[in-house]
Amino acid sequence: MRFGLFCLLLAGACATSRPPNVVLIVIDDLGYADLGVTGAKGYATPHLDRMAAEGTRLSSFYVAQAVCSASRAAIMTGRYPQRVGILGALGPNSKTGIADSEVTIAELMKARGYATAIYGKWHLGDAPKFLPTRHGFDEYYGLPYSNDMWPRHPQRPEAYPPLPLIEGDKVIAHDPDQTQLTTDYTRRAVSFIERNRERPFFLYLPHAMVHVPLHVSDKHRGKTQRGLFGDAMAEVDWSVGEVLATLARLGIDRETLVVFTSDNGPWLTYGDHAGSALPLREGKGTTFEGGVRVPAIFRWPGRIPAGRVVDEMALTMDLLPTFARLAGATVPTDRTIDGRDIWPLFEGGRTPHDAFFYHWGPELQAVRSGRFKLHLPHKYSTPSGHATEGRPVSTVPKEIALSLYDVVADPAETTDLAAQRPEEVSRLKALADRGIER
Repeated sequence: MRFGLFCLLLAGACATSRPPNVVLIVIDDLGYADLGVTGAKGYATPHLDRMAAEGTRLSSFYVAQAVCSASRAAIMTGRYPQRVGILGALGPNSKTGIADSEVTIAELMKARGYATAIYGKWHLGDAPKFLPTRHGFDEYYGLPYSNDMWPRHPQRPEAYPPLPLIEGDKVIAHDPDQTQLTTDYTRRAVSFIERNRERPFFLYLPHAMVHVPLHVSDKHRGKTQRGLFGDAMAEVDWSVGEVLATLARLGIDRETLVVFTSDNGPWLTYGDHAGSALPLREGKGTTFEGGVRVPAIFRWPGRIPAGRVVDEMALTMDLLPTFARLAGATVPTDRTIDGRDIWPLFEGGRTPHDAFFYHWGPELQAVRSGRFKLHLPHKYSTPSGHATEGRPVSTVPKEIALSLYDVVADPAETTDLAAQRPEEVSRLKALADRGIER
């Protein structure tokens, strides 16, 4: 189908003769409350706040699991990570990684003539066969897994080999200067946009920050009242500003969808080196809202309404089918795609999901449908205290019984409604029994 005809069929979603550029920015371990517009304290995020003012913020946006690799597998494939076979956080020399049989966002976009690039953290396997250039990306520069998986780990330095920095499919350095990562990724992102201004492109910018160990360049060090975390957030905000400014300078701002989000909630055991999910409960590694509900901003001038907040439930798994729609790509029909096209949300529509299933590893721990969320009985961990200076505290094991929350009125999950709403308990238990449809 010709791009121009496709745009007409989108009933106003496109106005040019080519499909839109797409920029996906994913921050590592960014909490729900870590933006100025969501309550950040001690530092400012003016570029992200402007992005929210010029776009639409989704306030009930969920990752598939509250941990790195599983979350990113779902982002890239539009599928629950159990289907992809990637759970937890993959380490160095992992025998597990994204399979050749999976179809990534990059592969869909590349098939439509898009230039594709990733600058940042991949975390879907570090063996050559798992790297981005084998899965639809023309260019790759970054870390293959988390930046704390190196010989300077605060608790287990002996557990990790030197941290590789990869370009394409070749290791070009070990234990790179992490103070320069945010700057390097941003400069490469700007260069990629400049080089591909005349054709549609998909740019994936998954920053290493604000995952520990926190690092920041000299230009942002000591500039906030929130210590190293605030400085790192200020630099992430600067990076977003550089991307937006480049689009404007090149005159392609109105041809580009920019999406900003996180891979999971804050790693609370790191205390003042972690963000905040308040008022949401808990953080990374749990199926409470603080672990899986993350910031999300969608900006496309003239196409996505400015200054709106939409509370309809949406998922990072929805990115693949939504981007596919905009690019005129065909979503695979030979497998289950759990994500849904959420473009109608920006036109006043309702969520396409009747349920979202919260897993930790292979265990189903909760299910949300409508405004209600049912926790099944399960164990979880919470920080034992408040950590300082980048050294984590231990965790305390806890358990939650069968519990029902209205996560619209009570996103902090403080008031158990199971006794008052037995019909909702029964309804959500039936959904939990069904699970994710195979």
